[in-house]
Amino acid sequence: MALKKKPLLIENGTVVTLGGNNKVIPGGSVLVKGGVIEEVGPAARVARKAHGAERIDARGAVVMPGMINTHMHLYSTFARGLSPKQPPPANFVQILERLWWPLDNALTREDIRYSALVPLIDCIRSGTTTIIDHHESQGCQAGCMDPIEESLRETGVRGCACLGVSDRYGKGAEGIAENERFVRKTRAALEKGDDLVAGMFGLHALFTVGEETLAASVEAAKGLGTGIHVHVAEDASDQAENERRYSMRVVRRLKRADALGPKSIAVHCVHVNPAEIDILRNSDTPAVHNPQSNMNNAVGVAPVMQMLSKGVLVGLGTDGMTSNMRDEVRVANLLHKLAARDPRVFFAESCNLLLGNNARIAGRFFPRPLGVLAAGAYADIILLDYDPPTPLDGGTFLGHFLFGLCGARVRTTIVNGRVLMRDGEVLSVDEEKVAAKSRALAKAFWRRF
Repeated sequence: MALKKKPLLIENGTVVTLGGNNKVIPGGSVLVKGGVIEEVGPAARVARKAHGAERIDARGAVVMPGMINTHMHLYSTFARGLSPKQPPPANFVQILERLWWPLDNALTREDIRYSALVPLIDCIRSGTTTIIDHHESQGCQAGCMDPIEESLRETGVRGCACLGVSDRYGKGAEGIAENERFVRKTRAALEKGDDLVAGMFGLHALFTVGEETLAASVEAAKGLGTGIHVHVAEDASDQAENERRYSMRVVRRLKRADALGPKSIAVHCVHVNPAEIDILRNSDTPAVHNPQSNMNNAVGVAPVMQMLSKGVLVGLGTDGMTSNMRDEVRVANLLHKLAARDPRVFFAESCNLLLGNNARIAGRFFPRPLGVLAAGAYADIILLDYDPPTPLDGGTFLGHFLFGLCGARVRTTIVNGRVLMRDGEVLSVDEEKVAAKSRALAKAFWRRF
């Protein structure tokens, strides 16, 4: 018989609730019961309900919701230090053809597991508590989602995952079957009260997905009540190839296939035009901005301000570049100032992508609220070492977040009421053993690559 979790009291910290009515509570506490937040407020009031609770002293720390990453590629780990023996890619298509497609075609099940464990440990260390992962392993598709789920459960990080279906190796039907299996598996777990891991459908990008595979994916996703996680117009070549093959741009092709909607995710959207932005808004399809990846691949700057002004829900992801969402939000702020040549823009907007919109997007895939410290929300909480040098309150929080908390050390990370890291020590997994095993697997993988 499983033992019930002991209540957890995080006390005496500077509590930042976020959510629609963000509050900063000096000397505040958060009480957690059964993996869910029971109460948030002044320490003395919350303590009255905390009899028998395990206690964490948050003195000297800011207590806030964990960060959320709405587009991740856990499988990309073995690319670190990898140097393909051919001329360096000169454009985005060559990056795919010379690096990412050969990489995902060479992964084994064990590679997938350790490729996930390493960045998930990084998530714990950087305070990222929820990810939406888009997996690719064309050489190992049947059952490939299980090692990702196992890694999420072992580390304790919350995740919604999918397989990016593609026809580039003629395996579209196999990929659809794997997504169906995984969504059904996670739904069965949810029905039993296990909501740490969720599933959805994925497509690589429409220039590698034929009409038959697109239609079959949408039909299967709708039959299971979920949406499509897909790269959209990351590079101009995506638009050009879809126009050449299908006489239609990417977003219109997704609309024609009925692939858009509130539980779909349109990633990147660097090369979308005003009409396509309108389609995203009218279908309530969220977009996810990945500034570091877009800069690294030199594909352009997504029109995020235009999307926001038209009412598109835009979140923030890393595309596998990092697990640290606080790095990503600082880059987003700087990139759009530079692109607009205007220092006045994108300060609050960059913070809202991460702290507000990501919670709204991820909340579409899990039954309880995320990204907020409030009664009934998931107990996904981080403690950041931060002694504010100027007054910290609701009106000044964003300045402290972007220019102070983004560089602060994560002291403690909690997901679902489980303490994954305490005082800088990761508790849920052995970091040294994971790194050693990953290095050994990477050597064999590089030889195959």
